[in-house]
Amino acid sequence: MSWPTRSTFPAGRSAAGLLSVSPEGELVVPLGADDRAAALDLAARTLAAAGVGADDRVVVALNNDGEPAGALIAEAAAQVAEAAASVGPRGRMRLHAALESVGATVLVATPTGAMDFLARLHLEFLVDPLDLELRHILLVGEIPSANTGGQLAAEFDASVRELYADPFFGVPLAHRAPSDPVLTPVRGGLLGLAPPDKDVLLDAPYGEGVAELVVTPSWHTALGGATLRTGHAVRLAGGERGVPAPAHTVGEHVLVRGRWVSVPRIAAALARIDGVSRWDLRISRDGTLDAAALHVTFNRGTLVANPMWKKRIAQALYALTPVAVDVVVEEEVAEERRPGTVTDLRGHHLGRDRARLP
Repeated sequence: MSWPTRSTFPAGRSAAGLLSVSPEGELVVPLGADDRAAALDLAARTLAAAGVGADDRVVVALNNDGEPAGALIAEAAAQVAEAAASVGPRGRMRLHAALESVGATVLVATPTGAMDFLARLHLEFLVDPLDLELRHILLVGEIPSANTGGQLAAEFDASVRELYADPFFGVPLAHRAPSDPVLTPVRGGLLGLAPPDKDVLLDAPYGEGVAELVVTPSWHTALGGATLRTGHAVRLAGGERGVPAPAHTVGEHVLVRGRWVSVPRIAAALARIDGVSRWDLRISRDGTLDAAALHVTFNRGTLVANPMWKKRIAQALYALTPVAVDVVVEEEVAEERRPGTVTDLRGHHLGRDRARLP
């Protein structure tokens, strides 16, 4: 049985049928007709368990660029709700227009996307959130900030639940209320915990320490025997009998705005740019949304004020990921070359090396 991470996932050159391709092009997942039907069934069951009913009208505000998660969730929602639409995250004013045009009672969005939408309703649109008459808000794709669920529930007077979606296929597998300590899988055997550095499933009740969420996609024809390391992690206090919602990430990918950004790819791109001696990828969430900035140190002073070098780095990052990453050039010059680092000011990412986590 294989235990691939996002970095070691099998290459997709021989994959057939409908393919799900990550925006960066590094992850290719086959979703043939039978697999897609099974994925839709799982997603529909999860949505129903999270409260979506036959009289609901669902708007899914998630990306569809290569990874068909938004469209898949909307199609699954249409099986259990009166109507469903996948509109993408789009501008918040256009999202507001879509909610009103559809007569939506359910919004599916990332936690930061929902919070940003709420902020703009108040500050820019001068719209009372209650006027939208949403009954359910389903959050997926990110680690929410504290009290996100409570604030959204109070402002919209809606039920708020978190969905856990398999980060490889984008299929919702489990749900929970923000106050629930653990996730409720829609079916047994799909979700588990493992030590970050050992290929073995942990048995409940769990002991203390860091554990990584793993998914076993038994529904998938090609990968049904694999155990997939998600990169999501939790700190166990000891005694838990269920899988907690992830509060951290581990490994060579960092989760920013619902996207997995590859740190090795950034390192490889910067290694080809002359003059870069060290760099630090800093991620923060000071407002409603994640922000990423690459702080770069050059090995000679002539490059510090050279806009061409800064632009080269910005273009290299733009080619790697759809996540906007600002480039900050440090004033100091450092001749000694050092490996790049990641500083997660949100406190989410625990480290790149699974064997050496704090």
